[in-house]
Amino acid sequence: MQQVKMNKVPVHFYALAAMLFWGMSFVWTTRLLVHFQPVSIIFIRLLISSVFLFLLMIFSGRFERIRREDIWLLLGSAVFNPFLYFLGENFGVKFTSATISSVIIATIPVFSPVIAWLTFKEKISRLNIFGIFVSFGGVSIMLVSRDLSLSGEGKGVLALFGAVMSALVFSVFLKKLTQKYSPVTLVAWQNILGALMFLPVFLIFESHGIKAIHINYEVVSTFLFLSVFASSLAFVFFAKTVKEIGISKANIYSNLIPVFTAFFSYFLISEPFTVQKLTGIILVIGGVYLSERNKSRK
Repeated sequence: MQQVKMNKVPVHFYALAAMLFWGMSFVWTTRLLVHFQPVSIIFIRLLISSVFLFLLMIFSGRFERIRREDIWLLLGSAVFNPFLYFLGENFGVKFTSATISSVIIATIPVFSPVIAWLTFKEKISRLNIFGIFVSFGGVSIMLVSRDLSLSGEGKGVLALFGAVMSALVFSVFLKKLTQKYSPVTLVAWQNILGALMFLPVFLIFESHGIKAIHINYEVVSTFLFLSVFASSLAFVFFAKTVKEIGISKANIYSNLIPVFTAFFSYFLISEPFTVQKLTGIILVIGGVYLSERNKSRK
């Protein structure tokens, strides 16, 4: 029995590390938005991540080519994530806050049973539906101020829910691709395809502003942290977690993302942490937990 517990320690470490990196990604993005526009951040982030992952595959001797019959499937997955997902996430962070953004993104596991029901005809329970309403209640509490005005701009909230929808559609593609390729291979190819999709948008709308930006140690280190830890290692660590304990139990760890974001936002970028925000986080986490608890029982 003791041996089993010892074997589980690395798995939980991978899960906690992935959630920490994803939680911190909202803080790192907020810092970079002071100097860069959203598309510029995404393009540079994906480019660095792609280089890192391809070098990792080459030097580890695990480089995989995508088979011809899977190219369109991979391309479709890259359209939804990283392209549409990161558009929604980064514009959401720009027009709301790091903590609110992370809380809305953390509702992805709540809606995954709905997508599974629509695409794979998997059953959706009353507890899943109840979890959705509880999470929506938590998000609403965080978004509505005491004077009944929105805490963030409406377009930011819509962008974030667009990111949630993109992630859900992406999961359908991912379910098919993970049966054929390793997580590192998929993330590397999806990120390079995403970077190529963002390239014309970057060149047309935002490249002219790059020259005026003063590049310093903080900017470079933040891009490296965002690219290597959040866009690369977090996905690999999460994939390892899913492999060991399954998707339902692994998704429970996503409850920690807004907690990490709220904690580090308070200390690193001085984002206020109120009772209202804490209540919203607890409700969202509770909603996600109810949904995942139901799937874990199954």
